[in-house]
Amino acid sequence: MKASRTKRMRILAVSGASIATLALIAGCSSDSTDDDSTAAPESSTATEAESGSGETVVIGFSGPAADHGWLGAINSAAIAEGEKYDDVELKVSEGTNDANLQISQIETFINDGVDAIVLLPTDGAALTEAATKAMAAGIPVINVDREFSSTDASRVTILGDNYGMGVSAGTYVCGQLSDNPDAVVAEIAGIDSLPLTQDRSAGFADALAECGLNVDARVAADFTIAGGQEVTEQLLSANPKIDAIWNHDDDQGIGVLAAIDQAGRDEFFMVGGAGSLNAMNAIKADDSVLKATVIYPSTQAADGIALARLVAQGGNMPGLASAGIPVRIVLDAPVVTKDNVEDYLSIGFES
Repeated sequence: MKASRTKRMRILAVSGASIATLALIAGCSSDSTDDDSTAAPESSTATEAESGSGETVVIGFSGPAADHGWLGAINSAAIAEGEKYDDVELKVSEGTNDANLQISQIETFINDGVDAIVLLPTDGAALTEAATKAMAAGIPVINVDREFSSTDASRVTILGDNYGMGVSAGTYVCGQLSDNPDAVVAEIAGIDSLPLTQDRSAGFADALAECGLNVDARVAADFTIAGGQEVTEQLLSANPKIDAIWNHDDDQGIGVLAAIDQAGRDEFFMVGGAGSLNAMNAIKADDSVLKATVIYPSTQAADGIALARLVAQGGNMPGLASAGIPVRIVLDAPVVTKDNVEDYLSIGFES
């Protein structure tokens, strides 16, 4: 993966479920444009026609078990989005991390004859066949966050930008350490076996390379508080001098910060990931090593609900000159700092 890839543009930059702000080329991938906008999110700007009073559609939603702050926010935001529209009937399945149970949920939606399905699969490959069956039955599927293994399994795919998260974090670190070519940079990853973690690490390394830095020390946790604390204790013990740390996940970041406090270390700054409310409040207070976090939108499924409504009603994407709805949307990964944190507090999620 070449460093020049960090120059690419994401398809669009949205945080929150404001479909009226979606505004780039339909049907393209995240590598198709040339602008790295990190504009702050806007409040919902849907017109009266876009907020309801159209033909009533039934949308089935199947999401993850809420065993993590970000995942809980995914589910609650999706439900809240469905409640915004008087022409949407939202059928919500119980959150699950069981692929077989989720397959049965999709089969139930098919049997019920829903108008669209929004699905954040516990395992994209495992849910591909069930989603393909829904599409074959004439039910459009909106695939959220974890991709299916076939493009035939969804009408729209909406994703966070994991590689872009790494790029954003690395670019921020470069901006702070550009006058220190010997800076020691550490990374606290999530679960190393997951492609999303691998993508985040790749983007971080590529961005650091552009300013002559590299990852000098790296540990991987498991997206939990306890895991974050344990690996950070190991990291700090093995590295008496650090200049910057990127922690992939703000939920595990609670444990990361606890370990840092217990060790009495403050010679470095830290960048978080995902955009939790507690992380944003810490950035706003400016009283810890945490100085920034990179957004990974917890509103992806909410955007999926809004898109499913438009697809089911045969609508167009507001803000686009082209007719119809994009087939692939990659959301932006902006950096939240003390200077712009007020703009993002409304989309921070509880850890």
